Amino acid sequence: MPFEAVNPSEFPTPIAPYSAGAKAGNVLYVSGMLALGEGGTVLHVGDAAAQTRHVLEAIRITVEAAGGTMADVAMNHIFLKDMADYAAFNAVYAEYFPGDKPARYCIKTDLVKPDCLVEIASVAHLA
Repeated sequence: MPFEAVNPSEFPTPIAPYSAGAKAGNVLYVSGMLALGEGGTVLHVGDAAAQTRHVLEAIRITVEAAGGTMADVAMNHIFLKDMADYAAFNAVYAEYFPGDKPARYCIKTDLVKPDCLVEIASVAHLA
């Protein structure tokens, strides 16, 4: 099945060869999002809550560009640089998923840039 690339115009130029999202049928795969600005500059250095909000906003924008809402997100793949940020991450995350919560997993790992603290990739099922 062919897919349609989803690249919201308000996003900075990607730092690697990828699309923000790929829509295949009614399924949207959202790439791993980081708190990055133009030129790959890391935003909100040292602030896991602010990076989480930035990442979830990027996911929201991508899902909406594909015709969905955050309520359509069924799975989140979460990567944290430091589990000490888990509580701050969860506080912001809960704001974006107030109803039924998507399935998810959370892994502690290094991220593509040393100052990145949070990365999330998502899967949404669109109506």
